[in-house]
Amino acid sequence: METIILNIIIQSGDARSFAMEAIQCAKNGEFDKARELMEQSKDKLGCAHKEQTKLIHAEAGGGKTEISLLLIHAQDHLMTAMTVKDLANEIVEVYSRL
Repeated sequence: METIILNIIIQSGDARSFAMEAIQCAKNGEFDKARELMEQSKDKLGCAHKEQTKLIHAEAGGGKTEISLLLIHAQDHLMTAMTVKDLANEIVEVYSRL
Protein backbone atom coordinates (compact mmCIF):
# COMPACT_ATOMS: atom_id res chain seq x y z
CA MET A 1 0.00 0.00 0.00
CA GLU A 2 2.77 2.44 0.90
CA THR A 3 4.48 1.81 -2.44
CA ILE A 4 1.33 2.71 -4.36
CA ILE A 5 0.78 5.80 -2.22
CA LEU A 6 4.36 6.98 -2.63
CA ASN A 7 4.17 6.41 -6.38
CA ILE A 8 1.09 8.65 -6.51
CA ILE A 9 2.94 11.36 -4.58
CA ILE A 10 6.11 11.13 -6.68
CA GLN A 11 4.37 11.00 -10.06
CA SER A 12 2.00 13.82 -9.12
CA GLY A 13 4.85 15.96 -7.86
CA ASP A 14 6.75 15.43 -11.09
CA ALA A 15 3.64 16.30 -13.12
CA ARG A 16 3.18 19.54 -11.20
CA SER A 17 6.85 20.45 -11.62
CA PHE A 18 6.75 19.88 -15.38
CA ALA A 19 3.62 22.04 -15.67
CA MET A 20 5.17 24.87 -13.67
CA GLU A 21 8.34 24.69 -15.76
CA ALA A 22 6.20 24.83 -18.91
CA ILE A 23 4.71 28.13 -17.74
CA GLN A 24 8.20 29.57 -17.30
CA CYS A 25 9.20 28.40 -20.77
CA ALA A 26 6.08 29.97 -22.26
CA LYS A 27 6.88 33.24 -20.48
CA ASN A 28 10.27 33.16 -22.19
CA GLY A 29 8.76 32.43 -25.60
CA GLU A 30 9.97 28.81 -25.65
CA PHE A 31 6.66 27.35 -26.80
CA ASP A 32 7.92 24.07 -28.22
CA LYS A 33 9.71 23.33 -24.95
CA ALA A 34 6.60 24.38 -22.99
CA ARG A 35 4.41 21.99 -24.96
CA GLU A 36 6.95 19.20 -24.53
CA LEU A 37 6.91 19.78 -20.76
CA MET A 38 3.12 19.75 -20.76
CA GLU A 39 3.20 16.38 -22.49
CA GLN A 40 5.59 15.10 -19.81
CA SER A 41 3.23 16.44 -17.15
CA LYS A 42 0.34 14.60 -18.79
CA ASP A 43 2.36 11.37 -18.89
CA LYS A 44 3.28 11.62 -15.20
CA LEU A 45 -0.35 12.28 -14.26
CA GLY A 46 -1.30 9.20 -16.26
CA CYS A 47 1.14 7.14 -14.19
CA ALA A 48 -0.23 8.58 -10.94
CA HIS A 49 -3.78 7.89 -12.08
CA LYS A 50 -2.91 4.25 -12.84
CA GLU A 51 -1.63 3.88 -9.28
CA GLN A 52 -4.80 5.46 -7.91
CA THR A 53 -6.88 3.12 -10.08
CA LYS A 54 -5.19 0.12 -8.44
CA LEU A 55 -6.55 1.28 -5.09
CA ILE A 56 -10.00 1.93 -6.52
CA HIS A 57 -10.16 -1.50 -8.17
CA ALA A 58 -9.03 -3.22 -5.00
CA GLU A 59 -11.73 -1.51 -2.97
CA ALA A 60 -14.37 -2.10 -5.65
CA GLY A 61 -13.42 -5.78 -5.54
CA GLY A 62 -14.34 -5.94 -1.88
CA GLY A 63 -10.99 -5.07 -0.35
CA LYS A 64 -10.86 -2.71 2.57
CA THR A 65 -8.70 0.38 2.02
CA GLU A 66 -7.28 1.82 5.19
CA ILE A 67 -7.55 5.58 5.09
CA SER A 68 -4.33 7.11 6.35
CA LEU A 69 -2.89 10.59 6.44
CA LEU A 70 -0.39 9.46 3.79
CA LEU A 71 -3.21 8.35 1.47
CA ILE A 72 -4.99 11.66 1.95
CA HIS A 73 -1.72 13.45 1.22
CA ALA A 74 -1.30 11.44 -1.99
CA GLN A 75 -4.84 12.30 -3.13
CA ASP A 76 -4.16 15.96 -2.37
CA HIS A 77 -0.99 15.85 -4.47
CA LEU A 78 -2.82 14.20 -7.36
CA MET A 79 -5.73 16.64 -7.38
CA THR A 80 -3.43 19.65 -7.06
CA ALA A 81 -1.23 18.41 -9.91
CA MET A 82 -4.29 17.89 -12.11
CA THR A 83 -5.45 21.45 -11.44
CA VAL A 84 -2.00 22.94 -12.02
CA LYS A 85 -1.66 21.02 -15.30
CA ASP A 86 -5.02 22.25 -16.56
CA LEU A 87 -4.23 25.85 -15.66
CA ALA A 88 -0.72 25.58 -17.12
CA ASN A 89 -2.22 24.38 -20.42
CA GLU A 90 -4.34 27.52 -20.54
CA ILE A 91 -1.45 29.81 -19.56
CA VAL A 92 0.86 28.32 -22.19
CA GLU A 93 -1.88 28.80 -24.78
CA VAL A 94 -2.43 32.44 -23.75
CA TYR A 95 1.29 33.21 -23.90
CA SER A 96 1.53 31.61 -27.32
CA ARG A 97 -1.21 33.91 -28.64
CA LEU A 98 0.37 37.11 -27.31
